[in-house]
Amino acid sequence: MTHPTVVLVHGAFADATGWIGVISELRSSGIPVIAPSNPLRGLTSDAAYLASVLAQVEGPALLVGHSYGGALITVAGMAENVVGLVYVAAYVPHEGESLGELQGSFPESPLTGSLKKWTYPLLDGDFGVEVTIEEVAYPGVFAADVPEDVAGILAAAQRPIATTAFTEGASAAAWRTKPSWALVAGADRAISPEVQRFGAARAGAVVVELPQASHAVVLSEPARVAALIRDAVRATS
Repeated sequence: MTHPTVVLVHGAFADATGWIGVISELRSSGIPVIAPSNPLRGLTSDAAYLASVLAQVEGPALLVGHSYGGALITVAGMAENVVGLVYVAAYVPHEGESLGELQGSFPESPLTGSLKKWTYPLLDGDFGVEVTIEEVAYPGVFAADVPEDVAGILAAAQRPIATTAFTEGASAAAWRTKPSWALVAGADRAISPEVQRFGAARAGAVVVELPQASHAVVLSEPARVAALIRDAVRATS
């Protein structure tokens, strides 16, 4: 049996090393896997980057998106070689919908009041705005079930996301034509579980819920995350 290549897409305030435990689990099962870096500069450009990665993957690919990464796999998942989508504590937008609009239909999560704004230069000489999570708030908001010392390191090393990522509408919704799976983190304080459940249900995804899991579920529960990915791999092989 030939497995699709699993492409792991991280979200905001993190990087691809967050998938370390999941990668180890999948490789132990002989499943090919890559975890490209997410630019975090905007939904349209980030999805285009992911699409360029997929164009260079030989054979079928299974996309896995954590957090904001869920929006990217929703758009880039239209690529012909994508056979399925797995959402992990993720946004699942509809075509034309921005993440701000999706989130705005539900009560605000603690993340909203914990963001710190930064600026960065644009090519036209203007400045863009990006955000991180306040370091003191990061453990509780993002990684409540991760050891405190590790959460502190993650807070110091977090990658900012451009605010345009939350205002650009998704140009496509691949879940309309591709099978999908979703893991809901029941104790998530970054993307509320209600938002995750709504998106997963709308997509008709096969859903697994971990009631005590934080937003950092890919780090805290790698075996459970990998188990859902294996289910998707088996279904799409």
